[in-house]
Amino acid sequence: MEIKGMPLEELKGIGEKTGKLFRKMGIGTVDELLRFYPRDYDAFQDPLPIGQLKEQAVNAVEGVLMKPADLLRLNGMELVTAKLKDLTGSLQLTWFRMPYIRSQLKAGTPYVFRGRVVRRQGRLLMEQPQIYSPEAYKELAHSLQPIYGQTKGLSNKAIAKAVSQALSLAPKEPDYLPEYLRERHGLADYSFALEHIHFPGDRAALLKARKRLVFDEFFLFLMGVRRLKESRRDQESPFPIAAFGTAERLISVLPYRLTKAQENAWAEIRADMESGLVMNRLIQGDVGSGKTIIAILALLAAADSGYQGALMVPTEVLAKQHYESMVSLFHAHGISKVPVLVTGSMTAREKRQAYEAIRSHQADIIVGTHALIQEKISYRKLALVITDEQHRFGVGQREALGAKGEGGLPHVMVMSATPIPRTLAIILYGDLDISVIDQLPASRLPIKNCVVGTDYRKRAYHFIAGQAAKGHQAYVICPMVEESEMIEAENVLDYTKILRQELPEGIRVEYLHGKMKGAKKNWIMEQFAAGEIQVLVSTTVIEVGVNVPNATVMMIENAERFGLAQLHQLRGRVGRGKDQSYCIMVNCSGDEESGKRLDILNHSNDGFFIASEDLKLRGPGDLFGFRQSGEMEFRLADIFTDADCLKAVSEEVNRLLEEDPGLERKEHLGLEGQLKRYLQAGRSQVNL
Repeated sequence: MEIKGMPLEELKGIGEKTGKLFRKMGIGTVDELLRFYPRDYDAFQDPLPIGQLKEQAVNAVEGVLMKPADLLRLNGMELVTAKLKDLTGSLQLTWFRMPYIRSQLKAGTPYVFRGRVVRRQGRLLMEQPQIYSPEAYKELAHSLQPIYGQTKGLSNKAIAKAVSQALSLAPKEPDYLPEYLRERHGLADYSFALEHIHFPGDRAALLKARKRLVFDEFFLFLMGVRRLKESRRDQESPFPIAAFGTAERLISVLPYRLTKAQENAWAEIRADMESGLVMNRLIQGDVGSGKTIIAILALLAAADSGYQGALMVPTEVLAKQHYESMVSLFHAHGISKVPVLVTGSMTAREKRQAYEAIRSHQADIIVGTHALIQEKISYRKLALVITDEQHRFGVGQREALGAKGEGGLPHVMVMSATPIPRTLAIILYGDLDISVIDQLPASRLPIKNCVVGTDYRKRAYHFIAGQAAKGHQAYVICPMVEESEMIEAENVLDYTKILRQELPEGIRVEYLHGKMKGAKKNWIMEQFAAGEIQVLVSTTVIEVGVNVPNATVMMIENAERFGLAQLHQLRGRVGRGKDQSYCIMVNCSGDEESGKRLDILNHSNDGFFIASEDLKLRGPGDLFGFRQSGEMEFRLADIFTDADCLKAVSEEVNRLLEEDPGLERKEHLGLEGQLKRYLQAGRSQVNL
């Protein structure tokens, strides 16, 4: 059966209502469902004696109830409680709002109870435990059950059931990876990998499945990058840029001096644009290192030379900020170049006016989101394309924006605040030359960091309230959007309610997450940027959000669930103004190993050092939880955890393209077809 493009509603049990919930998560077809990989796995361990149960963790315990469970009513809420004892201790079992549980439990019958264990008022308590017969639990023991990202109204069980059905419909197709490649790297076939990434028989099967899918992600990405590199190698530019008068005048009147690293990057960009060849350059600089002013200088040089330049950023709020700061900067220093803004949420009239300004070359500089490639814009001599936060745009998007110009390929400049070690950056950005801005402006105060346990929360709330009283703002980051039946982690919606109760009246607390509609997200970010919101509770969606110099506190819940490089990115949202800023990382696991890892951030604000340490710490088996780096276009692959695989794939791609550059051999025909589909998908999707 052909499942490519098959609507989800063709699966049994998925009607219009459930289909809408899946679409809310970006899943509309059966093949999209199959590529909606679990975010974690629930490992069913052997039951433990009560005395060995681990607090603040999910445990299983086997025992017999000595007497029937009790049904209590507390503040209008029904509560079922039971007591379990063994030779090592006693444990209270509690179920909220589940009165029917009482009739299910029989005294004298053996059960396995599985749930989160906490200590309250000196007593050990298991909350909302699941109930199994010893035989049923034995079947699950040592298995790994998938945990998917969820949305309200769609349970983990419903998602797993739909995936299982989709797998049963998926046809067994010939593997596109040549057999010699699979043998050389010990890779499972694709069908096995797809089945076992969702429903692994054991940890070994999961690692085998993940290894294959990670290899695929890196392989297709690097093949795409190499194709770009070959098509651009030593290309003559139809847009020679040699007029730097306005840019140099701006440098001379800025209220600060460029750092030595900024000066070096600017010199390399000038040399590229003057060389007569097409520039393809990555500007890699830590958060706050001053990449934006370098971009403005390059755009001014293009405009001075009689051309247009475009700056594409990942969010509308950021696009508006860049546009407004550009207008203000040009006005303050008598620069006559005209910037124009293009975003998807503009009215039809605003878009028509912007398009006309671009088409007639009244606009010299165009600032916008992915609307710059999606909208019907006709550029006049588009000589320079700059994309900010490269990992939010695929290889295909860069190519698509470049192709919108007339007269040939423009110069390309990519800016990234992600501190990737140079050895990996050379592989990942294989089609680009690299400039590194590794100095912060002297005016920036280093962020003060602390790693704390959950018992510090009350003090942290008091500190945030104190900063708000001084007129400052704070971010609070949670790894989840809403409560999950399977994952113990703080979530944005519940945490917002808690903070509204804990913080003094007059402090406005709002939330932000990726599932919100674009207009609502933009409105929240604009309100926060304007100082109308004092505390913003958010997922990592703010990682590339907006510049708020007034924000002085970054509090990150479940910090142990994030990669160090991502934590450093989040921390970079504060410390952008003249005031001292703070980062509070809450280690909710209480795990000593996690504490050591987070301590690296406690003692360093150097993103490149942190990224290198992250690379050393994260082994190939470390794949559970939320510790993916989120870079580039990868769903499973992690450039830190999977660095060895990335290097091996890079060598393999180089070898393959040397031996068969056109992928014309019989064994490579499937690979050529897969690569075409991959590049086509990259041109039609924007990874925001």
